[in-house]
Amino acid sequence: QVQLVESGGGLVQTGDSLRLSCAASGGTFSMYSIGWFRQAPGKEREFVASIIWSGRSTYYAESVKGRFTISRDNAKNTVYLQMNSLKPEDTAVYYCAATRGAYGALDATYDYWGPGTQVTVSS
Repeated sequence: QVQLVESGGGLVQTGDSLRLSCAASGGTFSMYSIGWFRQAPGKEREFVASIIWSGRSTYYAESVKGRFTISRDNAKNTVYLQMNSLKPEDTAVYYCAATRGAYGALDATYDYWGPGTQVTVSS
């Protein structure tokens, strides 16, 4: 199995950028597709972006398309989420998750989860 740890969250202002990292250990990272999800206070967890194990295909929620970019470096066992033009509605705890199955938007398909990192965007 694989262990995941997110980092890079913080407090920023509207329009700023952040890069989140998801570092993996304990498994063959290159065999896993990775998804980013987020959960705001009082709301359901929602899909943000995902990337296939090879890095050749990505998938984004409409709300972040054009602003966020997911990428991976299998040599470093790390997936990144570059977040630009941040908005207050992006405020949430961000989680990365791993799956050897389909890499889409359904959180139930992901088997391993990190503890999350807080992103707060002030207006």
